[in-house]
Amino acid sequence: MVIDKFYLKDRVAVVTGGNQGIGFEIAKAMAEAGALVIVGDISEESLEIKTLRNSGRKIDYVFLDVRDSKNIDQVSKKIFDTYGHIDILANIAGIVVNTPLLETTDEEWEEVINVNLNGVFRCSRSFGKYMAKDKKGCIINMASMSGIVVNTPQPQASYNASKAGVILLTKSMASELAPFGIRVNAIAPGYVATPLTKKGMSNKEWSERWLNMTPMKRVAEPEEIAPLALFLASDASSFMTGSVVIIDGGYTIW
Repeated sequence: MVIDKFYLKDRVAVVTGGNQGIGFEIAKAMAEAGALVIVGDISEESLEIKTLRNSGRKIDYVFLDVRDSKNIDQVSKKIFDTYGHIDILANIAGIVVNTPLLETTDEEWEEVINVNLNGVFRCSRSFGKYMAKDKKGCIINMASMSGIVVNTPQPQASYNASKAGVILLTKSMASELAPFGIRVNAIAPGYVATPLTKKGMSNKEWSERWLNMTPMKRVAEPEEIAPLALFLASDASSFMTGSVVIIDGGYTIW
């Protein structure tokens, strides 16, 4: 049956930044689809993750800092040694800094690039090596419509640049990793009701502009992004690689 292609039974999935927001909903969706999910995050394991596990879902937590190659390599090795395979990597961890370009410090710029772009590279390199050994795997990167258009009125040059980098990195990875049976795709959301956008939504000037420029006149809920990640992780998307899928309520159609 076609619906069977969406199931992830017996697959091991790693979700970075999975303690909250979009990452949590993706981890939840993959667990519901039958995967064994390992959430990697720098914050302490969330109550939501513990609740999912207590309800019988196959989900676990590990400390993972996408800025630290040594930590990433230790985690990927431990997961592979424990389960014997790594099938899915969802690079979701990310941050944003809304500082005007002329006031942005080196530290602010480098931290955003380090987490949003370098983190995707580091995790993909580390976990991808184990996928390459098995000649199969799937990597999903969190891009953004901000990697395609410049959002307004908020200043976020570092964020935009990092997400544009993720988009071309996704395509480059897809090209290089296809011979190893590894598919690489990216999700480019619009405004989503997550902690990253909470500050912006509290700013009336920003939120009114965002909603006016979005044809659907609302922001997405994190659970509306998760099914797309599930599709990209599953056999239902078996002929997709190098794609960047926009899910933005129509924001970029103007």
